[in-house]
Amino acid sequence: MKIKTAFGRSIGVALAWLAAVGPAFPQSAPRAVEQAEALRLADAWLESIAAYQNIPAISAGVVADERLVWARGYGTLDAAHKVAATPRTIYSICSISKLFTSVAVMQLYEAGKVRLDEPVTTYLPWAKLTSAEADSGPITLRAVLSHSGGLPRDADLPYWTAPDFTFPTQAQLRGAVGAQASAGPASRYYRYSNLGLTLVGETVEAVSGQAYGDYMQGQVLGPLGLADTRTSMPTALQGVRLAVGYGARKRDGSRDRLAAFDARAITPAAGYTSTVEDLARFAAWQLRLLRTGSAEVLKASTLREMQRVQFVDPASKRTRGLGFAISTRGGQTFVGHEGNCPGHQSVLSLEPASGRAVIVMNNASESPEPWAEGIFALLDKRKGFEFEGALPAVDLEAYAGRYSEQPYAAESVMVPWAGGLAYVVLPSSAPAAELQLLKPKGGDVFRRVRDDGSEADEFRFVRDASGKVVRFIYEGNPVARLPPVAGGRP
Repeated sequence: MKIKTAFGRSIGVALAWLAAVGPAFPQSAPRAVEQAEALRLADAWLESIAAYQNIPAISAGVVADERLVWARGYGTLDAAHKVAATPRTIYSICSISKLFTSVAVMQLYEAGKVRLDEPVTTYLPWAKLTSAEADSGPITLRAVLSHSGGLPRDADLPYWTAPDFTFPTQAQLRGAVGAQASAGPASRYYRYSNLGLTLVGETVEAVSGQAYGDYMQGQVLGPLGLADTRTSMPTALQGVRLAVGYGARKRDGSRDRLAAFDARAITPAAGYTSTVEDLARFAAWQLRLLRTGSAEVLKASTLREMQRVQFVDPASKRTRGLGFAISTRGGQTFVGHEGNCPGHQSVLSLEPASGRAVIVMNNASESPEPWAEGIFALLDKRKGFEFEGALPAVDLEAYAGRYSEQPYAAESVMVPWAGGLAYVVLPSSAPAAELQLLKPKGGDVFRRVRDDGSEADEFRFVRDASGKVVRFIYEGNPVARLPPVAGGRP
């Protein structure tokens, strides 16, 4: 059907924008328009985060319908700041490594080669820590996978210390573990442990009879088609595809450049590298198994068990599955993991009920978890929204873009939204909560819409002699339009 109205043109622009910045999307689906408009705002928001927080590189992507529907890169990945970050940029994914290690041990569980409620020492006799409490039960695989085994966070070695980040060899790790004491009783409290998932990786190696990396490549990464996910840091690609890592911002706003590290014996817990595109494939595989109930690398029932709550901390009420972090927001359950390593941060978050996943990665010290939550929130905000009453035919693209909010705020952005506009002041920590919806009234006039649907303040846009929108007037005060930023973003 030919699109004739100005609103119809905005729909076509939204779909064309999504096709230009991400993988192909079904053009006729109303859901595609909703996602395109929400992700256009997410795009502008993430770009502002990179700019205002001085983060060298960010890469992000969204999975829906079991495929990557949108992906973007922001900033540059190299020390000279010339190579653009993309969805194919490689980052350390640190603790997201734990998910792959957990998949591997659950394969062995399916094969009847390990039992989850068996003590870890059944498979690793050398991994016997001194008990911190007399009445502690055994440290089982299930407890280790759910971070309730009472293990120390790490082996008693300084591998997280700058500037060298010297991780232990396998022999050093085993020697250190034998001299350590547990941090508390098993199966009583949540205590996050890199050491624990490292021991899971050691179990994979001991039970399979293969080197950990060989097993992972042959039984997990290869079969999942994850050609850009590695059990090591590809240092030869640093500054080309592997993002250079940076530390936290100092008082003068600068960041120290960090050397690439080799996680060595801690690889099962923190040594992997990957890309947005590969983590999207990993997420799509999980969503596909959950939908179809089929067996592919793992049985669907096994994956469901991994993503089911296995332990609830009696104090914090934090919940964990087998390898997976589990949380609830707005009545919905999210599963996945966050990664935090020197110079790299990442998050993979899945919402199984909606069949969606969000991946965000960066090469600095800021946690991307709030950004992933913000993207989910924007998608939910747009989903099913409609303005009340008939709307005039308006070319919304004429108003879309950035506007100066100086000196009281930095800037704002306007993007098409369900036949009207979404207006957000940037920088923002929660754009879905802070956005204002503007309903067109005709003649370059919009009105802000309250949560109950009633109309409030007027926004009147002004055009120059050529007909281009150059500012808007709000409560008598003009707000000037800004030029687009690099990459064609508003």
